[in-house]
Amino acid sequence: MLVSPSGFSKVKDSVKEKIFFGNEPNAELIAILTVYFVQGILGLARLAVSFFLKDELRLSPAQVSALLGIVALPWIIKPLFGFISDGLPIFGYRRRPYLILSGLLGTISWIFLATIVNTPVAATIAIALGSLSVAVSDVIVDSLVVERARKESQANAGSLQSLCWGASALGGLITAYFSGVLLQHFTTRTVFGITATFPLIVSAVAWLIAESPISKNQAENNENEKLSVGHQFKLLRQAVTQKAIWLPTAFVFLWQATPTADSAFFFFTTNELHFEPEFLGRVRLVTSIASLVGVWIFQRYLKTVPFRVIFGWSTVLSAVLGMTMLLLVTHANRSLGIGDRWFSLGDSLVLTVMGQIAYMPVLVLAARLCPPGVEATFFALLMSVSNLAGLLSYELGAGLMHVMGITESNFDNLALLVIITNVSTVLPLPFLNWLPAADSQSESGTFPPVIENTHEQSLIPEFVPELILHKSGKEVTE
Repeated sequence: MLVSPSGFSKVKDSVKEKIFFGNEPNAELIAILTVYFVQGILGLARLAVSFFLKDELRLSPAQVSALLGIVALPWIIKPLFGFISDGLPIFGYRRRPYLILSGLLGTISWIFLATIVNTPVAATIAIALGSLSVAVSDVIVDSLVVERARKESQANAGSLQSLCWGASALGGLITAYFSGVLLQHFTTRTVFGITATFPLIVSAVAWLIAESPISKNQAENNENEKLSVGHQFKLLRQAVTQKAIWLPTAFVFLWQATPTADSAFFFFTTNELHFEPEFLGRVRLVTSIASLVGVWIFQRYLKTVPFRVIFGWSTVLSAVLGMTMLLLVTHANRSLGIGDRWFSLGDSLVLTVMGQIAYMPVLVLAARLCPPGVEATFFALLMSVSNLAGLLSYELGAGLMHVMGITESNFDNLALLVIITNVSTVLPLPFLNWLPAADSQSESGTFPPVIENTHEQSLIPEFVPELILHKSGKEVTE
């Protein structure tokens, strides 16, 4: 049965609106979505990394937390990768070669973990290399999304961000359950070997990026000054000295720097509650679905809600709901007739949805801060602030676990740690007015410029942390 041209056109338009959120599904968009998708797929090794550190390297909760803080370093220096990409093209290209190299680096790091890593120091280096791989590819695709978002309306930019992070969540969804099942039947090193194949996909799709050599663009558009190192620093300096930018940045840093109990909780669920890898894979499946639900809720209902409102309420609700972990830690859930596994599934689902809703506005608003010519650098600079706070969060958590005597077998003070970490997340809320008020925005996305007259880009100094492990489920080990 043949489809008429008009019928094909309707199907194409329907796919564009319902699947791609109104964005034209060209080759470059497919490449961008594939990179985000691979970032989600790399979650296949997330549980394997945790069990490898706990069981094979015999690290304590405090040591694991400290290690996770260290391997977050590549995300903190993301501006350096953006600067290199924007200002130092390879064979005339600013994006494509760096994607190829990042994929190769990721494969090498996972191969190392699958073969020769036998010490905590070697594991830290290998995991950090994997983190570096994802950070570099993340800088590149972020810059591509920024370039696209600049040309679109505020609504379409939000749709593009939702689509990208939906792709990442979908990748995580596909591999979530298998991350636990594989550990039931294979060793952690086998899982690392399987994971090593995925970064190569990033290298492959890099060729789909529509990019012309910089030398030609410079000749045609007289962009020499814009692409110079001095001009990049000038744009960055003018942007970061604006009060409307560094105040929200300071607020986000304070909020994200609060200590985390994630490492201790992982040891508790595996050593005390005896959750096996297969069940933890189910939990990851639930949280991946919850991430997609959070993306959908934001896209459908909250895209136009003032960011200050979303961030404030989601923080309070996440802190309150986070206290429900006390029921599991004290085994009070059993008295209520709720099994440990069912309670853990429900708790993870609700907290992940809330975290994803709090996280989505950053990807819309931070993108509009970036001046042309330094997209990757500036966006990465904003994101690295929260990543630095994330490192501090892990190190503070490690310090608390050490002081409180929480080990792989002693969880007497875990309830107190849960209280401290949850209460601390709401401490920055009195400074919520550091974020821009709702009336600083307009429906058209036009804002007061903060970088002289070098461009017409609207600047929106509102964003939330990129590595929100206990709120959005995005781990540095991805």
